[in-house]
Amino acid sequence: MNTSVVICVYTEDRWEDIRQAVESVANQTRPAHELILVVDHNPDLHLKLKREYPQAIVVENTHEQGLSGGKNTGVATANGEIVAFLDDDAVADAGWLEALEEGFQEPGVVGVGGRTDPLWASGRRPRWFPYEFDWTVGCTYRGMPAVRAPIRNVMGGNAAFLRDVVSEVGGFHSGIGRSVQGRKSRPLGCEETEFCIRLTQRKPGSVMLFEPRAVIGHKVSKQREGFAYFRSRCYAEGLSKALVTQEVGTQDGLASERAHAIKTLPLGALRGVGEALRGDVGGLGRAAAIVIGLAWTTWGYVVGTARLKVARS
Repeated sequence: MNTSVVICVYTEDRWEDIRQAVESVANQTRPAHELILVVDHNPDLHLKLKREYPQAIVVENTHEQGLSGGKNTGVATANGEIVAFLDDDAVADAGWLEALEEGFQEPGVVGVGGRTDPLWASGRRPRWFPYEFDWTVGCTYRGMPAVRAPIRNVMGGNAAFLRDVVSEVGGFHSGIGRSVQGRKSRPLGCEETEFCIRLTQRKPGSVMLFEPRAVIGHKVSKQREGFAYFRSRCYAEGLSKALVTQEVGTQDGLASERAHAIKTLPLGALRGVGEALRGDVGGLGRAAAIVIGLAWTTWGYVVGTARLKVARS
């Protein structure tokens, strides 16, 4: 199998991040079939990237502005049997692509996601930041499998899919994930969640696989290390989940979230209290953040669901 790697980009403010992401793809132990840089409606950045990376395929997003449109453009451009996505502010380990490709050797696998570790701008994890909520900064979180295992959905910044299957089920829906509006206001997401659920609903027996050996580091800006962003991201996730459940149904749309809320989060809060009693005062902060994060995510879902009902009426 051969793999086309797609990196979606949108701003020159991330020029150094883009450079490091591209360099990490070039340094893979198993070379990519091709590297595709999809520029989201930014002609100046498009020209600059074409000059800087003649070895890459640099294209403009031909779909609706936003991450989903960029991914769909990447899939339409790709020639590889597999299309792998890497965030523009991430750095892939040398064995990333090889590990993703090996996941497709298992029967029924149509998508593979890897482990994403946070690269904190301050150099260290905030003491109050719970591991159970690393998804708020686009990273693998406590509660996900520790070994290779089937999962409901992969995380979009470190994922690969069979190219033909992506096209077959209609690609990524632009009304759910990050758009220009989302970048400027609420940090919405979940386009890959909806896509993975829709794919497995339409193609029963399809498997999404988590492969922890496919590792990338995802940069977390100082702004995203703050509690205000944490709370906003949780609320936005609730809004996004309301959109997801409208598309794929509540049972599939919230199955993983229920399990996380019922099992992982209570254990995490208790763990934080226990760590505080043993002298780690940050444990109380982590326990409190778990409670607040769950509350704000739930509230976002309630608000999002109510808005959708009003819009339909």
